Amino acid sequence: MPEVHLITDPQDERLGDYRALTDLELRTKWEPPNGLFIAEGELVLRRARRAGYRPRSYLIDAKRVDQLNDVDDAPVYAASPAVLEQATGFHVHRGVLASFHRLPLLAAGDVLSTARRVAILEDVNNHTNIGAVFRGAAALGIDAVLLSPTCADPLYRRSVRVSMGEVFAIPYARLEPWPDALDDVRKAGFTVLALTPADHALPMQRLDAAQRARPALLLGAEGPGLSRHALAASDIPVRLPMRRGVDSLNVAAAAAVAFWELSRDDDL
Repeated sequence: MPEVHLITDPQDERLGDYRALTDLELRTKWEPPNGLFIAEGELVLRRARRAGYRPRSYLIDAKRVDQLNDVDDAPVYAASPAVLEQATGFHVHRGVLASFHRLPLLAAGDVLSTARRVAILEDVNNHTNIGAVFRGAAALGIDAVLLSPTCADPLYRRSVRVSMGEVFAIPYARLEPWPDALDDVRKAGFTVLALTPADHALPMQRLDAAQRARPALLLGAEGPGLSRHALAASDIPVRLPMRRGVDSLNVAAAAAVAFWELSRDDDL
């Protein structure tokens, strides 16, 4: 049973890691340089621990201390819901937060060397979409994710929460320089498939066996989609056939459909 430290002052310096969690600009400038990230919810923090992330501290609703009665690898702070809300800037309805140390970021080459299918994201800077793409990747047969330099941080609290902790299950790396490094993906034996709503693109279900063998699915941000430079650096433009005049899907939804299509012949 861990020692639980009761916190009554929202300004207590021991809660510094959890301060102003809703301030996106502040958190994205502070967390990565200091090698930290915040996990929200018991399920997510336990997945982070299983994935090898080292906890720095836990912060929990005082009424829920029994939920963490088996952790003794970092200080456990408990507070009332009012103190939690004042310290973090939002109502912590899951009642459990944790601060973790980041692991060293993998190199793109190392990620590619152990993958059969990868997703590549260009300029996806919405944290909800990042989290949803990682969750879809984990569920639907994608082995790794590569991110352009302008993509959002997968370990930002909202991304981690939306992914239900699956960001810890999928290896990822930054792919630089962009988009020239797409050639490195090709040299590693992958076919770069650029997902686009363009009419001339090949419907995904028509990909042949060779094109499906080691696919690298390239996805763009909401609205602008893929840049012309990324499209030019890809091997094959592909599309999801649409009906009723709908031109495209949310990037996370489109990614999930495309992931399923690329992995549907797997033996489960």
